[in-house]
Amino acid sequence: MPRKTGSYRITRFEGEQVRAFVPSPLPPKAPKLLLDANLETLHEKAQASLGQLKIAGKMVRSADWFLYGFVRKEAVITSQIEGTQATLRDVLSFEASADAEMSADVAEVCRYVEALQYARRELARRNGLPISTRLLCGAHQKLFRGPGSPGKQPGKIRTSQNWIGGSRPGNAQYVPPPAAEVATAMGQLEKWIHAEDPLPPLVRAGLAHVQFESIHPFLDGNGRIGRMLITLLLEHWQLLESPLLYLSLALKRRQDEYYDHLAAVRTKGDWEGWTGFYLECVQEAAADGVDMAQRIFALVEKDRRKVAEHPSATLSSVRLFDRLQSSPFITLQGAIDALDTSKPTAGSAIAALEDAGVLKETSGRKRGRIYAYQGYLRLLSRD
Repeated sequence: MPRKTGSYRITRFEGEQVRAFVPSPLPPKAPKLLLDANLETLHEKAQASLGQLKIAGKMVRSADWFLYGFVRKEAVITSQIEGTQATLRDVLSFEASADAEMSADVAEVCRYVEALQYARRELARRNGLPISTRLLCGAHQKLFRGPGSPGKQPGKIRTSQNWIGGSRPGNAQYVPPPAAEVATAMGQLEKWIHAEDPLPPLVRAGLAHVQFESIHPFLDGNGRIGRMLITLLLEHWQLLESPLLYLSLALKRRQDEYYDHLAAVRTKGDWEGWTGFYLECVQEAAADGVDMAQRIFALVEKDRRKVAEHPSATLSSVRLFDRLQSSPFITLQGAIDALDTSKPTAGSAIAALEDAGVLKETSGRKRGRIYAYQGYLRLLSRD
């Protein structure tokens, strides 16, 4: 007999009868979720992969080389799952150029980065917000701040019915809880996150994601905030020290399976199927991260030697190379600011990096030129 994972509320929407799903509080019950031999093996492998990723993150000369790119790669991919078209190069190029026009898709990705940074700052502050509905509302407000988002109620739990798929709740693929049930459901999720539970933290992070997606507490952005919740929980439960796991890439590769497993939890109570799929994605994403870390480490060390040994190398050019960790795109003004130096000195530093084959001018303009660390970008833009 399938496990019951929730109940239905019969409501009316614009004169039409609607069956809205209200998920039961975590943890899964009747029967409890138990890790069989297969799930135990998957958990051990995923946990070991996270340990390797943690070590790999410390290989790079500066963690900023790693963290800067990984956070933005995750931001791009989690947004692409929701239909945005911005690429990593689009986002990084915009960040480097103060006078660049920001497309709506690039703006969405940049706001995701801001939302994640906000949430991590709050969790790190002594008196900051814990993982909670308030914290996720704050991240949601950052995600949808600015013009064009008022109908999405930035930072607010929804007060109306939403749905997934279809043109209305009556023909939707999934109808989340009625608005009146959302605050209670989120409160129960928050309580479970901070309660003791015998399930391993890595598994619990996956369950929390499904529960959040089933509640769908916002009018928009639930997928991105729900995947961000996994990132925050992995750090909260000290499985990682920073957001190095770009899980959205593994989920995007298997996007149909991802949605099918979410649906199977609601319709069949298949928490085991979801957990196995999720742990496979964690292992795959961690392996991606380890491979990327090794490649970044090798590239940066090789190119730093090239710059230092180049005939036109100066202290400023080496310092500028190290500053590329905070952005693989640079402008002349950006170099002046980064080095706190004069225009001629900054220009000479850029020219030395160009001569060494590290930077390449990408804008084709005479004024406001943009230079890219092409090798680094090629690595980050894989997949």
